[in-house]
Amino acid sequence: MTVDFKKKIPVNGAMQKIHVISNDVSLPVLLFLHGGPGVVNRHSVIADNKDLLDSFTIATWDQRGTGGSYKGVDHNALTIGQLVEDANAVVNFLCEEFNKEKIFVIGGSWGSLLGIRLAYAHPEHLAAFVGFGQFVDGAKNENISYQFTLDQAKAAGDEETVRKLESVGPPIKGMYKGGFDGMMVQRNAMMKYGGYSKSEGKRSYYDSFVKPMLLSGEYSLSDLLGIIFGYKKVLKVMWPEIGQEDLTKYTEFSVPIYVFDGRLDMNTPAELVEEWFAKINAPHKELIWFENSGHNPMGDEPERFKKLLKEKLSVYNA
Repeated sequence: MTVDFKKKIPVNGAMQKIHVISNDVSLPVLLFLHGGPGVVNRHSVIADNKDLLDSFTIATWDQRGTGGSYKGVDHNALTIGQLVEDANAVVNFLCEEFNKEKIFVIGGSWGSLLGIRLAYAHPEHLAAFVGFGQFVDGAKNENISYQFTLDQAKAAGDEETVRKLESVGPPIKGMYKGGFDGMMVQRNAMMKYGGYSKSEGKRSYYDSFVKPMLLSGEYSLSDLLGIIFGYKKVLKVMWPEIGQEDLTKYTEFSVPIYVFDGRLDMNTPAELVEEWFAKINAPHKELIWFENSGHNPMGDEPERFKKLLKEKLSVYNA
């Protein structure tokens, strides 16, 4: 039986929006956790991964406070812990909806942080977790990313970008002077110098994220308003906690853990991943490098990424 539905479901006291698509509901469920936090991606997940439908039922979810899950949320109360509990509730809903004991979860960037915390706290309904653009340590992450960007701008003789970066950094405990606006100065400069994606080249945050959302047709007017008004609120409130988050204290897992990471990633720098991953204990673990990818190897090397995703997850009953 095929399904393709968008709807809001109750998640810990707030109605939150999901989009699920399947060519065969007997297939394993694969839940995508978007990044940001607050940066929804169901438009790209659904549009770019139809070739996964021969192996999975694909589920996407707008997290609390953004997109289709914007309304009725106290943004000032958002925490990592709350989002972990929300993710667990969505996993439980999908298990019940599709009569599954366990499902797969995949998360990129902030979604990789959320997924690791979910796998640590609520492993009972997870068949395996896959992270990419893998977050490890917020403070170290921002220091490395900032210095890379500053060095690149100096090497290019880009005095304007150097001036902007020096005005907001270096970051302290993952935080830039000016908060959200300061972080966006660094992110736009980092993307300009290829620290996000080698395949996309030099692109702005607007061209890479905002414009595709607006043009996708995936979102209702209400969803788009939720993105416009929600993503910045979510980031502003949650970033101080994320900037101090350190996943190196999470190393004991009872579910298989995979990391598909881009070697060229300077958004969540790849150099932090290997040492942490070596300390992980799990029923099975694999760190797979994508040598020609940045922060999003699923977009930079999609054929290899999806081939390996199907291959690695096919051994589990879900």
